Amino acid sequence: MLRRRYGHVSNERAISGPGLEALHAAIAAVDGIAVPARKAAEISRFAGEGTCPVCRDAVAMFCAMLGSVAGDVALLFRARGGVFVAGGIVPRFGAAFAASEFRARFEAKGRFQEYLAAIPTAVITHPDVAFLGLHAIAARVRA
Repeated sequence: MLRRRYGHVSNERAISGPGLEALHAAIAAVDGIAVPARKAAEISRFAGEGTCPVCRDAVAMFCAMLGSVAGDVALLFRARGGVFVAGGIVPRFGAAFAASEFRARFEAKGRFQEYLAAIPTAVITHPDVAFLGLHAIAARVRA
């Protein structure tokens, strides 16, 4: 569905705010369910409330896809210290993220599964994490 709509579908196309909205629309279309177009924040909220099966499925698919990509990135960069998910969307998922297939898909890399199982993953929930990092860098420069 996304390929028909956009042509090329990158990871960023699917695992972003607009990507969550596109996944929601695609799932509804594939399942033949008439739902209103929703913004990412609404999809997150309705999924968490359990009031919309399409929203729940879109969040589940988003988390699974994010896990696959995060596992690839962890392998690419040998991220033994951990993979930290930041941004405005995933922290809104709350318990749905913890219960999702993120971690299973993160580790599902065949012969690299054991390697990935040892890499911790976490969601950053601090609203100003970028500024904390900038502050730390500035402090090192002054020292």
